[in-house]
Amino acid sequence: MSEVARKEGREAALTALSALLGARLSTAAAIREAHGRDESWHAVAMPDAVAFAETTEEVAAIMRICAAHSMPVIPFGAGTSLEGHVSAVHGGLSLDLSRMDRIIEVNAEDLDVRVEAGVTRKALNDYLRDTGLFFPIDPGANATLGGMAATRASGTNAVRYGTMRENVLALTAVMADGSIIRTGTRARKSSAGYDLTRLLIGSEGTLGIITELTLRLYGIPEAVRSGVVPFASIEGAVDAVIETIQSGLPVARIEILDPLSIRACNAYSKLTLAEVPTLFVEFHGTEASVAEQAERFGAIAAGHGGAEAEWASKAEDRTRLWEARHNAYYAALAFQPGKKGMVTDVCVPISRLAEAISGTLADLETSFLKAPIVGHVGDGNFHMLLLMDPSDPRDLAEATRIHDLMVARALALGGTCTGEHGIGEGKIKFLEAEHGPGVGVMRAIKQALDPQGILNPGKIFGA
Repeated sequence: MSEVARKEGREAALTALSALLGARLSTAAAIREAHGRDESWHAVAMPDAVAFAETTEEVAAIMRICAAHSMPVIPFGAGTSLEGHVSAVHGGLSLDLSRMDRIIEVNAEDLDVRVEAGVTRKALNDYLRDTGLFFPIDPGANATLGGMAATRASGTNAVRYGTMRENVLALTAVMADGSIIRTGTRARKSSAGYDLTRLLIGSEGTLGIITELTLRLYGIPEAVRSGVVPFASIEGAVDAVIETIQSGLPVARIEILDPLSIRACNAYSKLTLAEVPTLFVEFHGTEASVAEQAERFGAIAAGHGGAEAEWASKAEDRTRLWEARHNAYYAALAFQPGKKGMVTDVCVPISRLAEAISGTLADLETSFLKAPIVGHVGDGNFHMLLLMDPSDPRDLAEATRIHDLMVARALALGGTCTGEHGIGEGKIKFLEAEHGPGVGVMRAIKQALDPQGILNPGKIFGA
């Protein structure tokens, strides 16, 4: 398509969208800029316009207009992703689903809930509080549930409750041609046909636009105990994690922070933790079971150089502790004002975790850049936040070098280039190294479902 034809097509699409949406279609520069970025270091790529949808049927109508004029569509939730997922690298329409925020039905007896894609995880748990139920997937940011499904999010609770892949029972999605499909049911298992639900989870808006989800819920535990355990070394902390998991101890969360992360968190969250490798851990259950689990974990930690744990049982103390962990990203940015964060994650088999983290720390010892490391180590996943100035060629080259070494090591150890952030535009070059000929199958699926390539183009595969 010529540039003239492309421009005429987009003008025609915007005219039709304006007639459909009225004031809910915006071409204001500030709104377009806000929808052309996420929380990563990637450059802003502004869409031509932003549409604020309010129903699945409206999303379908928008997609039909955009398909008729070959206009790219980039789904947008809360903009909290970290690999450039929402940038409009080819222009087009940013489709904001945040107004689709209804909690449609709670089925307490069956432990499930149906929500629109714009509901955030915190809003859902606030709504559920009086039911005795909660939704456990916690990536830290207050992301929308549609966005969490699209990126196959997980987070601190994944070691016990799994990821979005395990906790989405069914969904509604609008496809590239504007058709609406509903995948899965509220039943706990099925052998009926292809698993379209799992196909769309983690597809990052490139195969369809998720508008509704049916999610698993869990009972709020009777008792929760959170603890902080300092260690003499990273290796000791990781070995304690490995023994904890291999022993079958039912830990709900277990996180690692390196000394630099602790220093940043102390300054940002007004804590006084020892600036050494540290595990944050949490157990869920009855009063008796969490007491026993904490005691067993303390013994394991002591055997690997861990000091005595500081435990918190009161909700306000636990909240403050985990808020500090979730704010580690912002704490790191505040640690070096003016820097951006090239944040990345990998995941490896848990038996290779110490090797992966130690190797990355050794790489950092040769670098002039600072990079805190945190991790959901209970499932072999950890993150590095390289503090750099993306406009400085020296900083960018060095950050890229360290980043690529970390990913290559993870792949060599039988792991993945991303445990939960997704590919977006930031990790495209690693997808083929991980999946080989499987990438060709992925491309074939993309071509079949989105032959014009208008759904979030430039992500996962590039171009």
